[in-house]
Amino acid sequence: MKQLLLFITLTFALFSCQEKELPNVFVKQKSGHFVVGDSAYYFIGTNYWYGAILGSTGQGGNRERLLEELDFMKANGINNLRVLVGADGPAGQAVKVMPTLQIEPGVYNDTIFDGLDFLLAEMEKRNMYAVLYLNNSWEWSGGYGQYLNWAGKGDVPEAGVQDWPVFVSHVAQYADCDSCKTLFFNHVKNVITRTNRYTGKKYTDDTAIMSWQVGNEPRAFSDAGKLAFAKWLKETTALIRSLDNNHLISIGNEGTKGTEEDMNLFEEIHADPNVDYITIHIWPKNWSWIDITQIPQSVDTAIIQTNKYIQDHLVVARKLNKPVVIEEFGFPRDNHKYSLDDPTTARDKYYANIFTQIEKSSENKDILAGCNFWAWGGIGRPQHTYWQPWDDYVGDPSQEEQGLNSVFDTDSTIKVIKEYASQINKNR
Repeated sequence: MKQLLLFITLTFALFSCQEKELPNVFVKQKSGHFVVGDSAYYFIGTNYWYGAILGSTGQGGNRERLLEELDFMKANGINNLRVLVGADGPAGQAVKVMPTLQIEPGVYNDTIFDGLDFLLAEMEKRNMYAVLYLNNSWEWSGGYGQYLNWAGKGDVPEAGVQDWPVFVSHVAQYADCDSCKTLFFNHVKNVITRTNRYTGKKYTDDTAIMSWQVGNEPRAFSDAGKLAFAKWLKETTALIRSLDNNHLISIGNEGTKGTEEDMNLFEEIHADPNVDYITIHIWPKNWSWIDITQIPQSVDTAIIQTNKYIQDHLVVARKLNKPVVIEEFGFPRDNHKYSLDDPTTARDKYYANIFTQIEKSSENKDILAGCNFWAWGGIGRPQHTYWQPWDDYVGDPSQEEQGLNSVFDTDSTIKVIKEYASQINKNR
């Protein structure tokens, strides 16, 4: 009898120490909070834009790596992945990721769709959630520029965002391009009405999907385009809702940095009843909040600016009574190198600041609901300064230095992530 009691006691202790497992149901938004079943849902996640490529059996595919990384992420508290549905247009441009999904309007590379199916099936087994974005304002996955090309309005500059004035002038045409929007709406229908070949589930019934997202950092790119931009977003979210009433809908907006510094426009697009939660992105290096020659010395300045940016947008979120996700933020290594021997002391401090705010929000059941750091490098390793076929995918798109913002499995950042994720999970 004593042995039996000891066994029961040890078994109870073991399970009580384990983190709470989420039920395999849809994420919902209720009264300004995410819920999964009867539990509040707060999370630390990552950007894994290349997940569908990695899950494929074609060029760039590596299912062994995918499965190993999903297990590793799960073990370290990461259960939410922000994933690109697929790139648009012909592959081969230096600034565009490859392989692409939508080769021509409505013509798809089934290998990548199969990879997305596989990724979602494996995420479901692990009770992980995906945010799937359908478009991109930047050239690295086609997006705006590719739709403008298909509509006969020319190409983005070969150097992409590196030729900033020309790039902005070109992609600003998207806001008023009706034929671009028609092509995109057809793509939305083709994706959302798909059935996963591994699970037999329609995407609309797939609990591994948390949210459909209009795009990655959609922008108007001009004051003149704001009205058309807001109209397009509203039409897109209405279309998504008409196709799928089970999943959350988000925009993928950066905050005021993505609305021409217009907080009123930020509020307007998120007030849409079809938009279930608010997103912001934060980029200290891109926004000149750090000195890249003295990164550890300037991280505190970045933290002050970051906290102000978060608080400014939380004011709108409270007004709209919608949860907030900081779904992109990145930070370079200490010496702005791209190799794993460069420490991540400043990054770890910067990440911990954001994680702390989510942990406090989870404890107080507040509206700051989660984050997805940019980006997952995992067991991949940079092989060239800029991506070349078929280097490992490491989180930095092909137009950026490989290893710039990626978090690798051996980085000290992993310990920081696991520590905070564990505490957030306990607060459910």
